[in-house]
Order: sequence, then C-alpha cells, then structure tokens
Amino acid sequence: MKKLFALLFLVICNNGFTQDKTNVSLYLRKDPHTLLKEINSKSGNLFHRLGHHGPAVENQWFGLRIYFNKKAAIDLYSKSRPGLELESTGWYSTKEQQKSGWGADYYRVGKSVGLGGIKLWNGKKVVPLNPVSKRSAKVAKGGDGSSTMEMISEGIPCKGQKVNILVRVTVYPDSRMAKVEAISQTGVPVQFVTGINYHKGVSIRKSENYLATWGIHPEDVAVDKVAVGAALIFNATDFERQTDDGHQILLISKPAQKIQTWITSANEREPQINTFEKLIQTLNKNE
Repeated sequence: MKKLFALLFLVICNNGFTQDKTNVSLYLRKDPHTLLKEINSKSGNLFHRLGHHGPAVENQWFGLRIYFNKKAAIDLYSKSRPGLELESTGWYSTKEQQKSGWGADYYRVGKSVGLGGIKLWNGKKVVPLNPVSKRSAKVAKGGDGSSTMEMISEGIPCKGQKVNILVRVTVYPDSRMAKVEAISQTGVPVQFVTGINYHKGVSIRKSENYLATWGIHPEDVAVDKVAVGAALIFNATDFERQTDDGHQILLISKPAQKIQTWITSANEREPQINTFEKLIQTLNKNE
C-alpha cells in the first residue's frame, strides 16, 4: 500500500512541465476580485454567495472545490492541458475558452459525496455534515508549493453527541494526487463515510485499495461531453464496510479520529492518461 501511494504521488506527473505551481480560490460572487483567506457562516450555507460555491484549489491537472452547504461534497474541474485556470475561468469556462483548450466542469456530483467527499455514519445511515452551529472555510498556500482548502463543520449531531469535523484537501505542484484528510476535532472517534459517485454508463473498477470510474457525466454546463476518469485511493484497513446505493460507492470507516485518502483524475482530452485502461494501469503499478 505504501508503495502504491509513493508511486501515485511521484510518478503520476508530467515530467516535461516545469512550472511547479498550485493555486487557491475563495471569494464572494459579488466581489470576485477580492480574494479571501477564510470565511464562516452560522447557517452553514454560503453556496450561492461564494464563487464556485465554496473554497477551491488547483494544480496543473485539475481543480477541486468543497460545496459550502449541507452537502459538503468534493467536486472536480477537469483540464485538457497543464496549467492554472481558475483565476481566469472562475470554474465555469466560457464556450470560447473550452473550444480553445481550456478545462471545464465535466463532472457532476448531484446529491452524492462526489470524489472523496466526507460524511458520517450513525450506525444505521449516512449523516451529512449538517445541521451545524457554524461552518468555516479557509484556503492557504504552503511553503512546499502545495495549496490547501479546509472546511470545518461544527456542532454536527451524531450518535447522541455533537462533533466538529475538519475536511482538508491538499494539492501538490508535481503530483496528480490530492490528499483528503477528515478529522474529528472534538477528540471523539467517529465513523467517517467517503466514496466516489458514478452515473449510468460510467465504467467502474474496484480494487482492494482503490475505486475508479471513467465515463461521461450528465453535466449541462460544459459545451462538449467529455469522458472523465476519477479514482479514490485508500487504506483498506481503515474501513469496515462498503456499500453501493446505485449512484455512489461508499466506504464506512472504523471508529477513528482521523482518516486520510487520496484522489486523482484524468480525461480523454489529455495527452497522457486519456483512457480508462491507462488510468487503471497507473493505479495498478506496484500495488
């Protein structure tokens, strides 16, 4: 398992790309030119007030955002060429931008956890990170060139108590892998739920340590239909159960104060990993 993580972190990269940059993005829709470092809400819902509906990070291969509402799902912005785009596209690239090679929102989350999003398990059913007494978002750039977004959901009722859950997503300049951490800040072990969603016609591949999908999502904001690949890589010993509700494959963790997974993506317009088999081959190396 450690070999797989090391391989994905170091090898799934474009060695010819020298600009080792990542970026963060957090701003109000009414003031897109003022970038924020953090924001909070007692209602827990700033979905319609924030640009791209929540905090976002990107490296040269894809962007990720966490919805600032009760879903708290992780969504994907897919790119066709290496580069940083969110400052120019704001997540929703125009028709002209897409036709000239910019990325787009080809991925559709719907009501699911998206790609590696976090919820809780109360012993009987999935519990969203909601209602809350407060929800906060923060973005930051690291000295190693990484970029991080965090969302803290406070006062979530689960199993007769209230817990605070931190979700942190980190992207790196020379890796296609993004790290997802979920932490119970109140010191109480919880059962985390994570997973990957899919749609009709999307191919699915399961392994002991990863879940992968490839296909076209029914998204209506992109100009073209483009097949997108996504994968969730995890340590199987952290989880006690796997379920499939017909829209998403979910992993239920053992009681824990923290879990860590990795997510990655590619699409058919990329120059290197542009088929499902190429994605799977990369995931299978040294497993």
